[in-house]
Amino acid sequence: MTQKPNVLILMVDQLAGTFFPDGPADFLHTPNLKALAERSTRFANTYTGSPLCAPGRASFMSGQLPRRTRVYDNAAEFASDVPTFAHHLRLAGYQTTLSGKMHFVGPDQLHGFEERLTTDVYPADFGWTPDYRKPGERIDWWYHNMGSVTGAGVGEISNQLEYDDEVAYEAIRKVYDLGRRGDERPWLLTVSFTHPHDPYVARKKFWDLYEDCDHLEPTVPAIPYDEQDAHSKRIFDANDWRSFDIKPDDIRNSRRAYFANISYLDDKIGQILEALEGTGQSENTIVLFLSDHGDMLGERGLWFKMSFFEGSSRVPLMIAAPQMQPGRIDAPVSTMDVTPTLADLVGIDLGEVAPWTDGESLIAIAAGGDRQIPVRIEYAAEGSIAPLVALREGRFKYVHCEVDPPQLFDLDADPNELVNLADDPAHAETAARFAERVRELWDMKAFDTEIRQSQARRHVVYAALRNGAYYPWDFQPLKKASERYMRNHMDLNVLEASQRWPRGD
Repeated sequence: MTQKPNVLILMVDQLAGTFFPDGPADFLHTPNLKALAERSTRFANTYTGSPLCAPGRASFMSGQLPRRTRVYDNAAEFASDVPTFAHHLRLAGYQTTLSGKMHFVGPDQLHGFEERLTTDVYPADFGWTPDYRKPGERIDWWYHNMGSVTGAGVGEISNQLEYDDEVAYEAIRKVYDLGRRGDERPWLLTVSFTHPHDPYVARKKFWDLYEDCDHLEPTVPAIPYDEQDAHSKRIFDANDWRSFDIKPDDIRNSRRAYFANISYLDDKIGQILEALEGTGQSENTIVLFLSDHGDMLGERGLWFKMSFFEGSSRVPLMIAAPQMQPGRIDAPVSTMDVTPTLADLVGIDLGEVAPWTDGESLIAIAAGGDRQIPVRIEYAAEGSIAPLVALREGRFKYVHCEVDPPQLFDLDADPNELVNLADDPAHAETAARFAERVRELWDMKAFDTEIRQSQARRHVVYAALRNGAYYPWDFQPLKKASERYMRNHMDLNVLEASQRWPRGD
């Protein structure tokens, strides 16, 4: 029987797809990602299922929109009965491992992974639950604010650098273990970093790479608050922009640190790929690289995510697999396509769950086939007061919210999304077609009700669980010291021989 391929997923956080038009942009110092791009199918127009960490990641893992997963925001439980690609591959005989962030909320911190090598960087409880009953409320202790921008610069260690150093260390060690093991099962290893997510703080060795960078200014300068669309105004308010004086150097420093942290990630990814090559596993391993969502990075004056604009909702996606030819694919696709694509690549029938999948396999699309399901995006977290939905189809992107005017952008003619065509008589037919498609795909009133009910329930549960003895859901990695290095239930000769790669004589 032919050995099934291994799968290595390299995930990063808040990396805008606008910097990956065809693999990494030329100005980025990313030799390892550029080498990976050369042997990958590169999807230039990939969109997240939701431009926020937890909902975007749940959608990526399950192939389902937030309304199906019920992971509406960064504090919504990811239910254990939602199958993920880790469940599907594990059921098919794969050994499944996660190193790093996945922002699971709730008591299930594995979601199909057989083992998890690190804890998460963010909390697993309901503390970050928004509240639609209080529109415009800003929750200072956990909402983003512009301090990430005014505080940008050099740092040799930070909360996030410490985390990603550990993620990479554990992943590299796991790759070596997988190469030396006696277990014959194929494996899935998901390595998920928290960079280049703000705060925009980078090590000097990477910061110095961008001293003369020509991309430290946004393409679209800040748009005055009064001229922003309704949702963008809410994002500005949620980020507490009035409390900060953002200077030009703050913007330049933030972008420089962001680019520097892409190079930091490239260095870590290079070490993982080096371990894969060194243990002779490269030829039989599918490698997939993506992000959960993007970062506006000062474009239009907006920062971070939470928006359907390209910088926030578009992400990189590259797949190096024998069944897929290297090259650029411009057709719009979704991170929700990853689960059906992985199933297709390793020969898994999704069977009964297929009707509830909001993505589709990218193999046919990469070969020039037509997409059967429109690319859909949802957002229902901080900065919103009602759910927002979007469709990307052909050259157009359409945004709908029951409390805001619609938006329609022609991304071919207007890649910076500066001209809203929704009320343009010349595009009335297109706008009407998209509006009808939204009505077919979403019951917005029911969606809003479901979100409000979820928020209300979680506010009660969180307050109750913090009253009295508190038992957190945060994942605690298990380290079996009795199974590491040399112990007296082991044969030293067998141990030394088995732990060496390549094997000695």
